[in-house]
Amino acid sequence: MYKVTLIPGDGIGPEVIEAAVRCIEATGVAIRWERVEAGEKVMREFGTPLPKQVIRSIEKNKVALKGPITTPVASGFRSVNVALRKIFDLYACVRPCKLYEGVMSKFKRVDLVVVRENTEDLYSGIEFAEAQPETRELMDFLRRKEAEVRHDSAISLKVISRFASERIARFAFNYAVENGRRKVTVVHKANIMKYSDGLFLEVAREVAREFPQIEFEDRIVDNMCMQLVRKPEQYDVILAPNLYGDLLSDLCAGLVGGLGMAPSANIGEGIAIFEPTHGSSPKYAGLNKVNPTATILSGVLMLRYLGEKEAAERLERAVAKVIAEGRYVTYDLKENPSDPTAVGTQEMADAIIEEMEGRWKS
Repeated sequence: MYKVTLIPGDGIGPEVIEAAVRCIEATGVAIRWERVEAGEKVMREFGTPLPKQVIRSIEKNKVALKGPITTPVASGFRSVNVALRKIFDLYACVRPCKLYEGVMSKFKRVDLVVVRENTEDLYSGIEFAEAQPETRELMDFLRRKEAEVRHDSAISLKVISRFASERIARFAFNYAVENGRRKVTVVHKANIMKYSDGLFLEVAREVAREFPQIEFEDRIVDNMCMQLVRKPEQYDVILAPNLYGDLLSDLCAGLVGGLGMAPSANIGEGIAIFEPTHGSSPKYAGLNKVNPTATILSGVLMLRYLGEKEAAERLERAVAKVIAEGRYVTYDLKENPSDPTAVGTQEMADAIIEEMEGRWKS
């Protein structure tokens, strides 16, 4: 039996997590869930959205399934997601973007994976505000370097190391080999950020030479965005620094039906957290309305990580069948979002479970 930390999260988190847990359990894989709470709901009690018991549970179990957690904009606590990635050194964020039959899209085929460096870049959180003494010292230093920086500026530092770049590049190429992928495309802005993005590109090229069986190319990030919305079928594994990977994975989700179809895995050395890419959407909380697919597919990624590949395949096939059939799906998967035949979160999970158990509704 596997023991897995379960973090329901905020907003719609508990609903999509419930749907995913029921689907995972229907595969027959024996899992004991250790439920712990994080996010807005525990702030008042613990004074933090990430209590120590959450960290202890993940440390002990090594695997977690997590719902979305609200991150305040421009104020309040920093992202719980970013904190977890730093605490457990979850350096690889894997975000598959696959177009399933029955999902409305202008494309016929999309099946790519964004591999995102998860610990550095602008997400390092090294920022300086105008009023801080450190900011004035930094600006004086920059001016001595003839940089044009106003006194009323705020500054964020972009951190790219050779160590982290090599680690994520090697992960991306190994992922390609292990999953039968043919090509890795590294994304950068090295034409402008010649040192930071230049280092990321240089290291990716070095690692690529160790994998001659995998095609390798690079794309400047703005061009990559344009290419993806024109011909995504040309891409396979996309390797990117933290910020670009975050942006590109949302763009790619838009190619395959939206964030409701976008799972993710955050992986480190011997530890992993699985979660949907989408946010907590508090306005939909408690309405049994939102698409649970991203969270269920995150469960598929978790099962594969645990070595339960047959169960993972059965669950993914059931998800695909229900979506292709189109009857028991949420409103966002209907051609007309106002379609009165759209079902709720739990009802879609019911249909997926029945498909796995061979009791498909007639």
